[in-house]
Amino acid sequence: MSIPQASPSGSTPDFGIDLDYDGEPILRAPEIRRLDGMVREVSIPPLVAPAVHGSLADLPFDRAETQPGHVVLSRKTEDGSWTDVTAAEFAAQVHAVAKGLIAEGLVPGDRVAVMARTRYEWTLLDFAAWAAGLVTVPVYPTSSVFQVRWILQDSGAVALVTETGAQAAALGPERERLPDLRHMWVIEKGHVDRLAELGEQVPDQEVDIRRGMLVPDTLATLIYTSGTTGRPKGCALTHGNFFAEVDNAIELLYPIFKARTSEEASVLLFLPMSHVFGRMVAIACVRAGVRLGHAPSLKPDHLLPDLASFKPTCLLAIPYMLEKIFNSARARAESGGRVSAFDRATNVAIKYGEAMEAKQTGTGSGPNRALKAARTFYDPLVYRRIRNAMGGRVRYAICGGSPLGRRLAAFYTGAGIEIYEGYGLTEVTGAATITPPLKPRLGTVGWPLPGTRVRIAADGEILLAGDQVLRGYWDPQAGGVVPAAPDGWLATGDIGALDDEGYLTITGRKKELLITAGGKSVAPAPLENWLRSHPLISQAIVVGDGRPYVSALITLDMDGITHWRRMNGKHPVPAELLVSDEELTAILQRAVDEANKLVSRPESIRRFAILPQDFTEFSGHLTPSMKLRREAVMRDFAAQIEGLYSK
Repeated sequence: MSIPQASPSGSTPDFGIDLDYDGEPILRAPEIRRLDGMVREVSIPPLVAPAVHGSLADLPFDRAETQPGHVVLSRKTEDGSWTDVTAAEFAAQVHAVAKGLIAEGLVPGDRVAVMARTRYEWTLLDFAAWAAGLVTVPVYPTSSVFQVRWILQDSGAVALVTETGAQAAALGPERERLPDLRHMWVIEKGHVDRLAELGEQVPDQEVDIRRGMLVPDTLATLIYTSGTTGRPKGCALTHGNFFAEVDNAIELLYPIFKARTSEEASVLLFLPMSHVFGRMVAIACVRAGVRLGHAPSLKPDHLLPDLASFKPTCLLAIPYMLEKIFNSARARAESGGRVSAFDRATNVAIKYGEAMEAKQTGTGSGPNRALKAARTFYDPLVYRRIRNAMGGRVRYAICGGSPLGRRLAAFYTGAGIEIYEGYGLTEVTGAATITPPLKPRLGTVGWPLPGTRVRIAADGEILLAGDQVLRGYWDPQAGGVVPAAPDGWLATGDIGALDDEGYLTITGRKKELLITAGGKSVAPAPLENWLRSHPLISQAIVVGDGRPYVSALITLDMDGITHWRRMNGKHPVPAELLVSDEELTAILQRAVDEANKLVSRPESIRRFAILPQDFTEFSGHLTPSMKLRREAVMRDFAAQIEGLYSK
């Protein structure tokens, strides 16, 4: 890719001084490069020197050596309680399972696939495989048999660990197509414990030797992209990629990982560990000694009790989750006749969050006395209830996957939960940008993670460079790893913009830009994100490529619909009967009208259709990370789309 080379502007923002925590210099303001008056490149130097020796396999043993009694994980038991695991205990378990993998004949460089929900054994197997010199290959537990077979074939995995016997049995008919696959182990059948028993005869020194062979440039994992289009590609990430990502994130997000307070820092991980986001945070917790727990289900009936019993201080979240928490809280307030008070509390929180942002960025004096008093008044009535739904001790949330939006980010800040919104992808080992503490810019995805460079190409595409950028894509036909960024810059496929102070805003995907028949370019993401935040809407997809105007398909949030009908004295009805409901259509039209205020007239949604079914991962319309599979939606709902343009 050839793009103009930006040149230094010779100046940085007026606040180009070191940020600090308690007087300790932590982070410099970004270096900004401009081209033709536009900010084209932003970079921040690393906070931590690049790793020159060792690997992720060393982390459990280093912690056990320095703090053997420190609680590093908590393991959920069958009765729903949590058992603490000390650094010494975790290192011993990692060592035992690593010896079991060696006893089974696995040699350095072999690939081991793990197909399980988010649970303790996932992190145990990750570190045990690394300690044995192996490469882990995550597989989403919701993957189809075809997808699993493709990943196992492409990666050349010699072993597969599944969570359930049913997952292993489903792959049975495919075994003849998997000549490299020699072992299958099932977590629920106790096979992880059996591996530890098998390894008892392996000398301890064998693990030490294998660990000693690993260096930062050694391949650590192959993470296959979820594949919104085409077959997924294996992203080859090294131990050094993770060190560059994790070490700088720990230093930057000081309040989460390093601050010493009266409350023990803890993270409950419930996002899929098959995704790089969850893996990266799990490694960061082990690296920083932050207590880590695992929750296997995102269903409210399962997750809420886990949050209540674990009581994390920090959550990993996607915007969809934070939107639903807010909408559910408002629905409960409405059911209790307190919706007016809730809406007033919402406005107070938003104003408070915006005032805090203004103070931290030097553009205002912060919340005034009246705003502070109002926030104090509403805290026990509204904000504390929301925090209690997350376990009661949550003070921070790391949010990624899609833009959260300025309004909701300000609300959670005002409600006492600081949001660190970030942007990244598998190819950069997680986050490439993130909200810097003490310098938030609501509605953006922050500054580059220290050690990262962000560039905007001439066509608006975001390019990334840094030590966390993947070595390349796995290609067994080419003999291993094919470089993904030969010139040092990774083309992300995302479209964005940098403001004058270096903050990045994401506007959409390059391949998803719509060009109407009139030649107008439309980025669907801002409209879709706004609509999705409505309490009656689950998903929305904007269409109009080559068409005379822009339209949308909307699916319904049935929990929100049920609440809305109950509050209006109506009985629940199936979704297919709501498609022609005139009152609902009028409400959704108002939501569309609000979304249209974000864009110009040619970009606005002129018509929409309500679908009788939701987009789900099971239906094939969402990826496991909740991203729309546009081609699948366009194919399966072609008739409804044609109907939007036939009248």
